[in-house]
Order: sequence, then structure tokens, then C-alpha cells
Amino acid sequence: MAPLITFKAMMMGHNNIMSSNLMPLCSNKSGHRTKPEINCPLFGENPRLYLISGAKAATIPPSPAVAPSPEKENTSGVPRRCHGAWTSIQQEYWEGELDVQGHIPTWLKGTYLRNGPGLWQIGDYNFRHLFDGYSTVVKLQFSGDGCQKIIAGHRVLESAAYSAAIKHNRLCFREFSETPKTQNPFSHIGEFFRLFSGDSLTDNANTGVIRLGDNRVVCLTETQKGSILIDPETLKAIGRFNYNDDLNDFLIQSAHPIVTGSEFWTLIPDLVKPGYRVVRMEAGSNRREVVGRADCRGRFGKGPGWVHSFAVTENFVVIPEMPLRYSVRNLLRAEPTPFYKFEWCPESGAYLHVMSKHTGEIVASVEVPLYVTFHFINAYEERDEEGKVKGIVADCCEHNANTRILDLLRLHTLRSYHGHDILPQARIGRFKIPLDGSIYGELETAIQPEEHGSGMDMCSINPLHLGRKYRYVYACGAKRPCNFPNALTKVDLVEKKAKNWHEHGIIPSEPFFVPRPGATREDDGNILTSSLLNAFHINK
Repeated sequence: MAPLITFKAMMMGHNNIMSSNLMPLCSNKSGHRTKPEINCPLFGENPRLYLISGAKAATIPPSPAVAPSPEKENTSGVPRRCHGAWTSIQQEYWEGELDVQGHIPTWLKGTYLRNGPGLWQIGDYNFRHLFDGYSTVVKLQFSGDGCQKIIAGHRVLESAAYSAAIKHNRLCFREFSETPKTQNPFSHIGEFFRLFSGDSLTDNANTGVIRLGDNRVVCLTETQKGSILIDPETLKAIGRFNYNDDLNDFLIQSAHPIVTGSEFWTLIPDLVKPGYRVVRMEAGSNRREVVGRADCRGRFGKGPGWVHSFAVTENFVVIPEMPLRYSVRNLLRAEPTPFYKFEWCPESGAYLHVMSKHTGEIVASVEVPLYVTFHFINAYEERDEEGKVKGIVADCCEHNANTRILDLLRLHTLRSYHGHDILPQARIGRFKIPLDGSIYGELETAIQPEEHGSGMDMCSINPLHLGRKYRYVYACGAKRPCNFPNALTKVDLVEKKAKNWHEHGIIPSEPFFVPRPGATREDDGNILTSSLLNAFHINK
């Protein structure tokens, strides 16, 4: 697992791959290509991209919420060590050729794209939460055909939220934990209407980047207006992706749609009449069609559960209804609550709904033990001896129904880490959903969490196994003590074992599995991941 290249790269966000085998990186307004220096302000110090064989990995031994306030200046006089992963980029645009160490597979060809938060301050104001940062799109271009050259680049995404903040030197739209400040005591009246019209919601598309079946590339977040087309070569924003349908009034969406070469699936939560619309869009189209609706089952009239992601099988859509629920009341608050725009409602119950892709019919709706997840991994169908589907298995990165992970992603917490083990434990949660009319489903632990350091998030699989039975998961695990996932993990769900890779001081990005052309084994390919190594800045 030797490092492949040394470069500057984003740690957070999600990825996509385009061209024959590949498609996420960041960018100096001059636009000149340069060899990155070790102190390039874009990515911090000593960053690396790792290319790791999917079949090999080094092993490592197993090992109450408070409402946040803005990041405060350190006035103690004692320098504070801050990992470079949590520092804002210094250049809006940069592009250059990377110095390669090792060997790039000859078949690896195309452009790898990532996006995620990269800028956490406007003027003298520092944002509170990791998820508030303005989107930065990152690329790696692999030439293929044995050429040992990689072109990297990045650009801050020119969303309306970012452009307005730069123009006025202040926050102008609602971010994850931030609300624009005003001196008008009656502003809350207008804000109510601006919120529910969507005018005050951000379009800061810092959560994911997808390639549609017609090769258009879109950056996304959880607001529908935060769907922004980009040029995958220059990384410039082309403009908002305008949906040609009547579903825009619902304002929000799942941050991680399911995209294949022929279709696009996503969930649209309904805050007024709690439930979820399952929608599908064909490649080449801008029109989403409602396949069906799942009504929430949560008790006591609470809002729909947060749906950052969901899962599909070959014939079904798995719709999660977490007890971490959207809260209109918290959305309206000028200052964030301990759960930000959500509320934790364990008394309302936790559920999973299964909808037929073909008919829109709800074929199962089961209550399950309480859970908290950001990311579903995969799902597949189980069949009986006659070939009839008897149940659904859906896997996710599950945080033991502990909402504390959300608050621990405050920038103050991430930047002031002193070596204590504060990362909450996580596991691969495996849901089993019977299709026999049962009202209860199961939630079990797929593999002993000690195998991956009881850390588990930012996952990927071999994309050829999407919605099908699979064996391997690639994710960020933990080498404790830590305050954020700091290891790369390959999980074997059949052998119930994990192989882990860790290097002191690094924070890796979500591993992205690229199958080798012509491969017959599920794990025959390579993992792309970027990381910062010993990239600490001294904050005074």
C-alpha cells in the first residue's frame, strides 16, 4: 500500500467517476498549471493520494448534546494544533501536474471528481459546523495507456450562496447550522415566507457530485435548488439544474440519489404531510416522475425522518424513516438547536418502507430498532427455493442510535482535538425486512465492530454490485484514539473480517473502488483515496 502520488486534496465529500473507467479535486485564479509545492495553501502539508489494491490491505489491531456557537478565537495564548483537513482553502482555483510516486495501472483512464466543504469562513466570521463549508470541487485526470501523469485541479463552486457571500462579505443564505443575521426585529415574519418559498435556503452544493446517464455532471446538496451543473474539465458552474416538473415546491431532497446509465432515483421528503415521494428521472431528461409515496408511520405527528441517503435493489426502493426527524420549528430558529434542523424523537419509532420500482406499491413497512445513519451501503433481495423474493437485506453505516456524532462534527471540536478518543462507535448495521406482511424487521450487526476499530462511515462498493448481493465494503474506519474516521477499511461480509490501513496523522477521504476491466472477482480493482499526512497548522 505504498503512496502513489503527493498532492493537495479535499478530505470530505463524495465522488463520481466518468470517462471509460473513471470520474473528484480543487483550483489559483491564474489558471496556470503548476507543480504543487509542499506548502500549497489549498490542501495543507504533506497530502497524498493512495491507490490501493482492492484485494490487499495492511491490518491494524482492533481497538449530552449542547447547542453550538460560532467558532471562537483562541485567546488563551497557547497555540492550538489544527489538522489541515479542517482549514479553509486559500485559492479559489488551482490546476497542476502531480509528482507521481509508484506506478499507475495502465487501464486507469478518465477523470475522478469529488466535492465537499472547503471554505468555512467569510471575512472574519467562522462557520460552526463541518457541513456549513462552501463547496469545493476537486478533480484528478488519469491519462491511461501507461502514461504516468496526473493532472489535478480544484475550484470553489460558484453557487448563489457563495457568490453572495463574497459580494457582501457576510452570510446571505441559510446553511446547515448558520442563519444570516439581521438587525430588524420584525425580520422573522418575512423570514418565515422566505424559508417556505425556498428563497432563503442555500444552494451550496457541497454534498455529492453525480454523472447522469447523458454525461451531464451535477453537484448536489439536500436543497433542490442546490443542484448545479458543472463543466467536468474546467470545474466551472454552468448554472442551476432546472427540473422540468411540478415537484420543486417540496424544497428538499436526498443528498445521495441512485444514478445508473439509464435512470436517476431519489427521495423527496414532504414536511407538510409527513412522508416521502419516490421519484425517477430517465437519462437525458430533466423531468422527474413520481413512482409512489410512502407515508410516515412516526407516532405523535412528528415530521419525516432525515433521508441523507437510501438504498435500492434490482426491483425495490428502501425508504428509511429515522427517529432523527426534520423539524419545521428548528428550521425557523435564528440560532441552531442541539440537533440543528432536526429533532431526536425516539418515542416516535423507527421504520423502513419498501416500494416496488415497477408499481409504486408499498410491499413492506416495518418497525425496526432505533437507528442513526448518514449513509446506506447497499441492499439486495433474498429469494426462496422457487425464486420468489422473500425479503430485503439493507446495510448502512449505523451509529448505534447515537446522535452525538452530529454535534461532534462542529469545527471547534474537530480543530481543538487533543488526542482523546471521542469518536462515537459505529458499525455496519444490517436490516432484514421480510415481505410476508410482518410488521417488524430486524437490525443486527453485520460484523464485529472491533474488526474496523468501531468506526464506520463514508462507504463504497464495487458499483457493478449495486442493488445485488455483494461481499465487500470499502469505508473509513478507526484507529483509536481519534475524533474522526482515520483508517481505510475493507470489510469481508462473508468471512466477517476486516483489513485496515492506517498511517499516523492522516485523515483519509471516502475510498472509491474502481473495478479492473474484465475482472471476475468482486474485489479485483483499485481504491482511490486522498489523505492529509501530518498536516497540522498552529492556530494562535
